[in-house]
Amino acid sequence: MAIRAQDLRRDKAGLILASASPRRLDLLRQVGLEPDAVVPAEVDEAPAPGELPAPHAERLALAKAAAVAAGHAGAFVLGADTVVAAGRRILPKAETEDDARRCLALLSGRRHRVFGGVCVIAPDGRTARRVVQTAVGFARLTPAETDAYIAAGEWHGKAGGYAIQGRAALFVRFLSGSYSNVVGLPLFETARLLRGLGYAPAAAS
Repeated sequence: MAIRAQDLRRDKAGLILASASPRRLDLLRQVGLEPDAVVPAEVDEAPAPGELPAPHAERLALAKAAAVAAGHAGAFVLGADTVVAAGRRILPKAETEDDARRCLALLSGRRHRVFGGVCVIAPDGRTARRVVQTAVGFARLTPAETDAYIAAGEWHGKAGGYAIQGRAALFVRFLSGSYSNVVGLPLFETARLLRGLGYAPAAAS
């Protein structure tokens, strides 16, 4: 639901989510943050040569927020990106079964890290950003477990080939840090960034 800058309320700057992810929208709504609009950002998400997971997540969050803010003056714009990493290796968003199987094979029986990049750009151009890290440990997956997960199809389009809020919860033996970060958006940190830049939800007015 794209909006024009002039459609935002004059007495209160609105919030735009610069993401097409339904999970991020659901997470925001879960804590009472209802974006005035969802405007997906079109940016190249490929890692730069030699780019490490945390800087990659931060760069993409900033790029998404900046791309949308350029066309929506007068709004708070929230950009985010989620990166799953095995060591220094950035895992892809699984688009094929082969992608998902490779990701699950790398994650099976070991710990990995999920980096959540968050960036908020205020109406006056001020920017705040943060990278949140969560450690996740998977049990060793049997071939049957992998096959069943692949067949369920919820891996499609997911960073690292899994969705922790779905059937992959059965694989998680350890988690340290923000759970919502693994789902797609670290809520505590996101709310702090918004508050720090002066955003106030309509319900709080």
